[in-house]
Amino acid sequence: MHEDVISLGKKGVEEEGYSEIPENYKKGKSKYIVIIGTVMSGIGKGIFSSSLGTLLGCNGIKVVPMKFDGYLNYDAGTLNPYRHGEVFVLDDGTETDLDLGSYERFNNRNLTKENYLTAGKLFKTIIDKERAGKYLGRDVQFIPHVTGEIKHFVRNLANKSDADVVIIEVGGTVGDLENSYFIEAMRQLAYEEGKDNVCFVSLSYILKPSSLGEHKSKAAQIGLRNLLSLGVQPDIIICRSNLPIETKIREKISVYSNLPVEKIFNLHNVNGVYEIPLYLREIGLDKTIMERLSLQKGTANSELTFENWERFADNIKKAEKTITIGITGKYTELWDSYISILNALEHCAPYYGCKVNIKWIDTTEISEENVNEKLRELDGIVVPGGFGSRGVEGKIRCVRYAREKRLPYLGLCYGFQMAIIEFARNVLGWSDAHTTEVDRNTSKPVIDLLFNQKSLNEMGGTMRLGGKEIILRPGSFVSNLYGKTQIRERFRHRYEFNNNYFRDFIAKGMVFSGKAKDEDIIQVLELREHPFFVGVQFHPEYTSKPLRPSPLYLGFVYACLKRKI
Repeated sequence: MHEDVISLGKKGVEEEGYSEIPENYKKGKSKYIVIIGTVMSGIGKGIFSSSLGTLLGCNGIKVVPMKFDGYLNYDAGTLNPYRHGEVFVLDDGTETDLDLGSYERFNNRNLTKENYLTAGKLFKTIIDKERAGKYLGRDVQFIPHVTGEIKHFVRNLANKSDADVVIIEVGGTVGDLENSYFIEAMRQLAYEEGKDNVCFVSLSYILKPSSLGEHKSKAAQIGLRNLLSLGVQPDIIICRSNLPIETKIREKISVYSNLPVEKIFNLHNVNGVYEIPLYLREIGLDKTIMERLSLQKGTANSELTFENWERFADNIKKAEKTITIGITGKYTELWDSYISILNALEHCAPYYGCKVNIKWIDTTEISEENVNEKLRELDGIVVPGGFGSRGVEGKIRCVRYAREKRLPYLGLCYGFQMAIIEFARNVLGWSDAHTTEVDRNTSKPVIDLLFNQKSLNEMGGTMRLGGKEIILRPGSFVSNLYGKTQIRERFRHRYEFNNNYFRDFIAKGMVFSGKAKDEDIIQVLELREHPFFVGVQFHPEYTSKPLRPSPLYLGFVYACLKRKI
């Protein structure tokens, strides 16, 4: 065996263990918190994990989060928003689950591919290694090889990030076939690292059937028993509920989990997600975890402090004004499809003492006859990213309304392209103008496939992805919002503005105020004689954080508020 592999067998006998250890890795330097769900999914495990990161980060502890997703996709890039919500894009171009967006926002840091593992990515790594002969002739099995690769991924993240604590969220719930081997890997991690270095946190939902009018813990008990049957003893249990639970419920959970009552916490619904870290501090969760892992307060992140977080949360509560912003799209039934946009608006509004009311606009229902009625009560409109032809004509009508009625407009990715098409049709007079994504035969392909995309056949991971440098025109509206002429934002697109029509557009008043640093790709458009009309090919919502909101969203919210006043 290699020297960097933990050997569990006797000398001269083929070893049964397989756990690669990263170079220079020191056991105990990083601690691990493993968060596992029971009973049911969709109860806010990602938000809890993010909030726990905030809680420990405000105590000066360097926290690095990661998530395991059990699906066999290599990444989240080809997942349907109806089934899985928004695809979040990291700066390095990794397409991830939306929980990674929550981690970045709550932990006030940017993440990489090292923070995200899917079963597809895991198994591809294993097959690639097997084909290369990396397993020394062994028959490759779930134990020790699959679990060994998981442990290596986790330790590698700890090593590279120099984390005090790695928070590991296990996707799904106990009993799911697709995460069972990951839970087993975490059991082995605790065995190898020592119980003082690994803390298991179980999230269980406490039901309150409307027919009974009282909380029932039986489902949580069964979920916890399933977890115990896998060899995992939770150190802390978080009981999720809509309303505060009774002490007797915690006592019952205590009996069935072999855990003292004081290690069982109730996280009921609070006024907003940004209140959760403060509530967790109030009930003493940080103290309990820090004692459990022998953690000391530090100064890891000078910006992420309780004082700054409290100020942000207080500004939300004190907000008295309300602005109404319309979001157009085709996934309006599932808000998670636009969660980063919603969060970016939430980040910015408190800085101006206001709240945001969202009006969802299904663009498949927008016509020339009803567009005024549908949009007249709005203070601003966002046309978000998207793909495909459904609802396109409705989006274009919304853009025209915003341009002609001087309604603050923010076009994101596809919304940038829709603004180009609308301008070409209604200002330049090219009624046939379109994107070749929708109409390959248009005589005016003002939006066309990126040059380097034309020879690609695969879908996953092939778009123009991740953080890119953008050069802004000095003195332009957008450069003034950012306060600089070079920025970095994240992209996820295949199509671009067709530069063959550049002069036609600027002759009619369109301002192209941003382009790619090293490529001839237009990234930003604006209209001078408009309170706020901006289209960007990137996604500024991906980089917006509560303590560091997006300058573009700040400018948009301010313009909406001015219109309201």
